[in-house]
Amino acid sequence: MAEITDISNDFIRQEIEEYIERPEERERNINLFARARPKMQEIAAALIDGDNDTVNRLTREALDSGIEALEVMDDGLIAGMGIVGIKFRQNFIFVPEVLACARAMKAGMAHIEPILSAAGIEPVGKVIMGTVKGDLHDIGKNLCIMMLRGSGFEVIDLGVDTAPDRFIEAVEEHDALLLGMSALLSTTMPNMGKTIEAFIDADLRDKVKIMVGGAPVTQEFADDMGADGYGKDALACVATAKKLLGVVAKTRA
Repeated sequence: MAEITDISNDFIRQEIEEYIERPEERERNINLFARARPKMQEIAAALIDGDNDTVNRLTREALDSGIEALEVMDDGLIAGMGIVGIKFRQNFIFVPEVLACARAMKAGMAHIEPILSAAGIEPVGKVIMGTVKGDLHDIGKNLCIMMLRGSGFEVIDLGVDTAPDRFIEAVEEHDALLLGMSALLSTTMPNMGKTIEAFIDADLRDKVKIMVGGAPVTQEFADDMGADGYGKDALACVATAKKLLGVVAKTRA
């Protein structure tokens, strides 16, 4: 098992020591960064710091030096955004800081995505994402989308205030097997259940797996609403999406 002293980047070590409290998350991040090249740690540190110019430069340098695009994405960009997600969940940082980190990741992904596309790497799966009807909050959803895209998913973002019919239309239009709904307000949480009911009424419920998340949402609520999965944060969203994709076919009959 790796130790935190095995991480060469001082900034990354300090971030883990100061902000990551859960033992399993500390262990996962220590193991991840201990095996990552110093250059990847540097990219992750710049992303966590919200420095999009540095992320842009370091990503380009790493790719030009021959490091594989998937390694830069996984060990640099996604690893860094994972810490950002934990800090946001724990209220160590807030919306402005997350937006700065999101811009930094976008700067790096602008170099990565064309390489993956040219290599013919197929998306892991297709996901429809949206904030439910009556809710205009999207920072958590957008963080999930960024992590999903970085993890190889094709994501169709429906934005905020999404009516059940719009979710249904998007699933049918894009032939998607996964749907993610978010809510930040307790008053809009019931609209998750209404959306699931709309899929039942449209005879489409067995055609799509549905995951839910958001600050007030719990596993118990997700179960009561009849959702297939629940994610407490962006990292859990990706894990849930991968799990659900593993129990459904990649294409419909």
